Amino acid sequence: MEDDIQSAYQDELLRLEETGRIISKQLERLRSVPRYTGHDFTEQVLESVREDARTRLAIAEPEPYFGRLDFRESEQEAPIPIYIGKAGIDREDSGVPLVIDWRAPVASLFYSFTGGEGPAEYDSPDGLIEGLVYLKRNLVIRKQILQRVTDTFIRGSGMEGVSDEFLLYRLGENKDNKLRDIVSTIQAEQDKIIRAAKNKALVIQGVAGSGKTTVALHRLAFLLYQYRDQVRADRMIIFAPNRMFLDYISGVLPELGVGDIAQTTFQDWALGKLEGGLKLADEANELERRFAPAGKKGMAPEETPSGRWKGSADLATKLDPELDRLEQDYLGHADFIPWEGAALLPGKLIRQWFYVDNRHDPLAKRRSRVEARIKRWLEMALDATRDPRIRKERRKTAGARLKTFLKSWAEPTAIAFYRSLFEKDTRRDWIPESLAEDTLKRLKKNEVAAEDLAALLYIHIRFHGISGNDRFDHIVIDEAQDFSPLQVEVLKRHSRNHSFTILGDLAQGIHDYKGIAAWEEFTSLFGGEEAEMFQLNRSYRSTIEIIHFANGVLSHSGVNVEPAVPVFRSGEPVTVASSPAKERMADIIRAARELTEEGHATVAVIGRTEAECRKIHAALAEDGLEASLLTANHQVYRGGLSVLPVYLSKGFEFDAVLVTDTDQAHYADSPRDAKLLYVACTRALHRLRLLLTGEPSALLES
Repeated sequence: MEDDIQSAYQDELLRLEETGRIISKQLERLRSVPRYTGHDFTEQVLESVREDARTRLAIAEPEPYFGRLDFRESEQEAPIPIYIGKAGIDREDSGVPLVIDWRAPVASLFYSFTGGEGPAEYDSPDGLIEGLVYLKRNLVIRKQILQRVTDTFIRGSGMEGVSDEFLLYRLGENKDNKLRDIVSTIQAEQDKIIRAAKNKALVIQGVAGSGKTTVALHRLAFLLYQYRDQVRADRMIIFAPNRMFLDYISGVLPELGVGDIAQTTFQDWALGKLEGGLKLADEANELERRFAPAGKKGMAPEETPSGRWKGSADLATKLDPELDRLEQDYLGHADFIPWEGAALLPGKLIRQWFYVDNRHDPLAKRRSRVEARIKRWLEMALDATRDPRIRKERRKTAGARLKTFLKSWAEPTAIAFYRSLFEKDTRRDWIPESLAEDTLKRLKKNEVAAEDLAALLYIHIRFHGISGNDRFDHIVIDEAQDFSPLQVEVLKRHSRNHSFTILGDLAQGIHDYKGIAAWEEFTSLFGGEEAEMFQLNRSYRSTIEIIHFANGVLSHSGVNVEPAVPVFRSGEPVTVASSPAKERMADIIRAARELTEEGHATVAVIGRTEAECRKIHAALAEDGLEASLLTANHQVYRGGLSVLPVYLSKGFEFDAVLVTDTDQAHYADSPRDAKLLYVACTRALHRLRLLLTGEPSALLES
């Protein structure tokens, strides 16, 4: 057995050396060709091809491939070894593939094959290809050095299924401050989502640690490869919960050789679309208020949760008739008389231009076109005046009268219309009184809350329409359980063919005052066959001990989702320690130091609120521990030791986590607190410690 392993290693070493030489030679030749910057179209196309090859080769050079699959098609006599990497590389002399791109149809076998002696198959452009898998091998290559060879399936060896040894090896590695690609460990259920058809809205319910964010990013790379003639990177967009999370995921797509995909938050994107220089209300204080422990300064339940109401699909049905009425009453019946004694432009004709000739245009465009038409009519009327002096006087008079005439047509702006809905004199009876005054107070300062943006964009679309450049080939919404149906409805109007990847976890729906309670709130927005649900229940992030502990916490949440199923990766037990009040901070410092000294690359101290985290951060600094304090206004996550409030930790992962104050005063037995504590616990990959002072939270009983 030992001889077989050594022989396999030597074979792969020789193959790697050959592959490295070929890639280096191709890359050297391409880099020696001067880049073309001229205007000749043919040369521009050739340079684009060369640049694409340079990019692929540069990606492949340090780590040419990560997997090998020996596959014999039904019509073949012997299996052919297929090497799979992040970028496809061909031999220049023959055009025969040297390395297969992980997105290629045949590469799907590497991910979908789960073992067994029976036949395997994959979809190709020529139809279904059947055959037998003889070997599935994982390889770890770093800077052209072969570090590990792991056979996860060998035909005839007695293996019934694919071994998880390599997966467990990769999961056991420490993480740095960036999310990384998973091309070498994509699992069958993840691959199915990545390769799903383009023109659908995929809705993914994924437990903590199921890799749903990474799957969504790999799906973008796949779509660009599979549908290269139909989609473009600059017509794709990713919506993430905050800027710090965007920084955290920023390395994945470049690692996959994909650029030019917009990555933003819904708030930043919306403010860029809306007119009037709107300001977004500072959310930091609002988050502190909402997530303060109920036993301290917690919020009383809202009579009408403003975020849920303002983000509901029902609000669109309320806005539509209001907008219809505005359009119907937009023009009066007045005639336009440019100067005394002139022939008038009948109001009836102006209305025909507006309501008949341009009826298919949005309001603002109709207004602009009718105004231009009036000006053309006016120019023809002025041209009929032969005396230059009289024509000049009439032009001045007509200009002033036209300005007055057009003032009766209110400039259609989303903020003005939205504000009119809340004004006391014009307030609509369907607006809940409990949120009208606060909303109006902000709007008068030209300030909006994040929850107002979807409605404002909905109105803006009615007024201005959507240009072709504002329509996306594909849209990714991460942490979608915190989105509202109206946000998705607005984005749906900005999409071509309703191509979406919508992902999240209802169990982590800590923003229940604005998010959804069930995925049907999104799928119902799409017609019949347009939406498809997927579930990812297997967690690859945390150890068995951590997942079982977190599932016990989640059992108090009342959320109707399947609990996470861990991969068989065991680690240290979860520890819960009690500390006297006087020694609380000293114990936090001691625990943080111990976790850092254990060799973990990323360690998080997770507190309940930002205010408490500031105190912890100051105490750590005073004791000589260098740590980053992560707040709602942070844009960059740098790894190492971090201190952050629990409501900002969602989406991140750390080698080790210390959750402070897990007592009844900070985490009551309530659905929201259960979800918050579940989020905190599931951030940990390898090590989870909890500290408390006083009575333990009832959430820990399970």
